[in-house]
Amino acid sequence: MKNLFIRPSCKSNLLRLPAKTVRLRRTEWLKNPGFRVAIRLPGMAASSCFKDLGKKLIIKRNGNILKMAVAAGFFLFLPLFFHPASEAAEKKYRILHIMSYHSPWDWTGDQFRAFQEALKGLDVEYKVVQMDTKRKSSEEWKEHIGKEARRLIDTWSPHLVYTNDDNAQKYVAKYYVNKDIPFVFSAVNADPKDYGFVGSKNITGILEQEHFVQTVKLLKEIAPHVSKIAVIVDDDPTWVGVMKKMKEKAPIHLADVNFIGWDVIRTFREYQQKVKEYQAKVDALGLLGVHTFKDEKGQNVPWQEVLQWTAENSQLPDFSFWKDRISFGTLAAVYVSAYEQGLAAGKIARGILTEGRSPSSYAMEPTVKGEPAISLARAKKLGLPVKSKLLLTVKVVKSFEWEK
Repeated sequence: MKNLFIRPSCKSNLLRLPAKTVRLRRTEWLKNPGFRVAIRLPGMAASSCFKDLGKKLIIKRNGNILKMAVAAGFFLFLPLFFHPASEAAEKKYRILHIMSYHSPWDWTGDQFRAFQEALKGLDVEYKVVQMDTKRKSSEEWKEHIGKEARRLIDTWSPHLVYTNDDNAQKYVAKYYVNKDIPFVFSAVNADPKDYGFVGSKNITGILEQEHFVQTVKLLKEIAPHVSKIAVIVDDDPTWVGVMKKMKEKAPIHLADVNFIGWDVIRTFREYQQKVKEYQAKVDALGLLGVHTFKDEKGQNVPWQEVLQWTAENSQLPDFSFWKDRISFGTLAAVYVSAYEQGLAAGKIARGILTEGRSPSSYAMEPTVKGEPAISLARAKKLGLPVKSKLLLTVKVVKSFEWEK
């Protein structure tokens, strides 16, 4: 269906009328063979070839003749002469971004930067809520910051809310299922039905699909002897969905590897003990959640310190799914691109805002691009030679971040 745009010289509200018989003020009936007709607000520059039209206009389309009586002063816009940015430029949009974690951090920053790039050219006012749930992981904090975010939504009335990662869905977005405000998410690990999103009219987005099988295969290229792996996570609920997917895929795609442990750890001391215990029991570790381990005072130990301790005290090769882990000593990862997540979400948001598309018209699906990376510094520390052919095909981190 093509769009036919009619702009009156007088002030008018935006209308999008069905592709049937349409009657315009002071005009004859218009029998429209397959066009949608819309009245546009003034302020949009008309192509000069359509100015000063007479009172009658005849358009031929696919052999059909469309007669339109147009009052003097009306301008005609055909899609050929109408740039989509022109419509969007008339409106200033309010977008609220609710991040589950904090900034600056590459994971959150790259998503938001890419989201903004997808909306380049639009007049957007952004507000950002940092839930900071990696560093403040108590249930009391999550409930508190979730309420604050919901209060801002209700008072500011954004045109669209962009939420990323799971806590923003659990503590904010799920409360707006089937409401009027459109929501677009990215980097969601859980099944969308867990938040009530499936079938919702106003919520859609991009799922985070960890490149589990590819990561383990990359690890085995560096350490071919690996056949027994233990997976360690912190107590963030995000990992429930991640481990579920890993357990489903492992028997099918990694039949030569035995996963002997799936440990949920709550304190840094417990983590240290578990890593030391596994030195004689497994060939490698999968380090997923390392953000909410508590110290003796009940405070979260920074994940950078956790990984530095690991690199200095563990003789086991390890893997994860995120780029920033490699700089802090994790040996291998085929990481999810935060940029691709944000860009895909931004493209959906643009379609919702500028084309009038319903969020429900977009499928909730993951990005598919994974980026392989290895820590050459860690490989050397573990005494694992890396083939030059492999080095040419992956992102290589040559030193530990704490040594720079």
